[in-house]
Amino acid sequence: MAITRQVEIPPGVDVTLDGGVLTVSGPKGTLVRDMRFPQIDLKVEGGEVVVSTASDKKRILAMTGTFEAHAKNMIRGVVDGYEYRMKVVYSHFPIQIKQQGNRLEITNFLGEKQPRIAKIIEGVTVKIGNDEVTLTGIDKEKVGNTAANIEHATRITKRDPRVFQDGIYITERA
Repeated sequence: MAITRQVEIPPGVDVTLDGGVLTVSGPKGTLVRDMRFPQIDLKVEGGEVVVSTASDKKRILAMTGTFEAHAKNMIRGVVDGYEYRMKVVYSHFPIQIKQQGNRLEITNFLGEKQPRIAKIIEGVTVKIGNDEVTLTGIDKEKVGNTAANIEHATRITKRDPRVFQDGIYITERA
């Protein structure tokens, strides 16, 4: 049972495959990803990326779906990009946010003296508004991981989460 999955390449996007490394270039930039896996063939032909396998093992079939999703996400990233909106929520102590290089510094969180730090992954742009943080980039994985880093930096331990709902939370993904 052979499985074949196709991802269409829109006009204005250039996709190349060199030794298992998929490179997608578009109007917003270029993304590179290693797409090697045993028994999975990757080809770029006729305006589409073709992921195929001759195996019927569950793990390999799952990986073909993963590769298809990676290719779709890379193409969407270089055409439209990704944007995450995060809301700053606090009840007693107003949270202050500053960007310093590749770090986001969260001060006065629950009245703490020590600032909390979240890592901003390279390739992600951070815009700090009034009680809102906007993350944009072309790599879905990097934008999502940066949002997770910020959410994780404001995690509350040793207090009742039903009462202390302060933090920075993802409100919208686009």
